[in-house]
Amino acid sequence: MGTYYIPRNVKGEGRILFVFSTKALIYTAIGAAIGGVFYFVLNILGLGIIGFFIIALLGLAGFIIGTFKVPNTSYFKFTQKTAGQNIDDVIKRAIKFKMNKAKYYIYTKEEHTNE
Repeated sequence: MGTYYIPRNVKGEGRILFVFSTKALIYTAIGAAIGGVFYFVLNILGLGIIGFFIIALLGLAGFIIGTFKVPNTSYFKFTQKTAGQNIDDVIKRAIKFKMNKAKYYIYTKEEHTNE
């Protein structure tokens, strides 16, 4: 008998501390670094505890952007079109679209009924 290669999805197996994937760790570090700037400014003003909460909040936002996918909800048209895609990919495409200043037109065929 021969051996056969069985393809499998190995995305996300490179986890650090069982919570952070490499991408999520990078986004968390970037969010915390941006929060660190706010902490530095607020610490000069004597509001260091608020700056610490901003570090935690922006770090959490970075983790969420790097980890989760866009949910499929019917309340917003945006989430219906991007459901199941990574949040960071959606943000990257939106920024790229805005930088190109391109316009896309979507034509729909409407059916008229004679009443």
